Amino acid sequence: MQPTSPIFPSSARAGGTPPAPVPVGRAGPVLRALKAARATVRTLDFLSPLADLALRLYVAQVFFQAGLVKIGSWSATLSLFENEYAVPLLPPEAAAVMGTGVELFFPVLLVLGLGTRLAAFVLFVFNIIAVASYPDLGPVGLKDHQVWGLMLLVALLHGPGPLSLDRLIRRYAFKDAR
Repeated sequence: MQPTSPIFPSSARAGGTPPAPVPVGRAGPVLRALKAARATVRTLDFLSPLADLALRLYVAQVFFQAGLVKIGSWSATLSLFENEYAVPLLPPEAAAVMGTGVELFFPVLLVLGLGTRLAAFVLFVFNIIAVASYPDLGPVGLKDHQVWGLMLLVALLHGPGPLSLDRLIRRYAFKDAR
């Protein structure tokens, strides 16, 4: 008869059946935790495109609404650019037209996910100019601009995600480029 030990059980037992696996320490809870982590990552991977889209939609509506307000009261907008905003190098009328154009055009690109990185870059720079040209912004306004800037930076660095025209164009127009 062969000696057996808990560490090296003998495979030659009566009846020829191999021994049952011996649980090792706390591997059971660790494996369960790893499986749960993997399931969580899969869920987050599934939700990631929706988060990309939600981020683009949110920041786009902020800038688009600002553009609509400017168009809604053009005389007030011109007055703001003449008296409140200190936009460097541009006459107030040109700054008002360009600023309003940026706020109305580039958010549409963000929503569609078309030229997303370019749109995010333009709005990111525009956001910096807005903060620099309005010194009376206040802490709450500054915090808003910081959040919008971070959101635009995410869109710029991460790209639009799969729920975008950019992805469709890349998939169908540049099949050989992959």
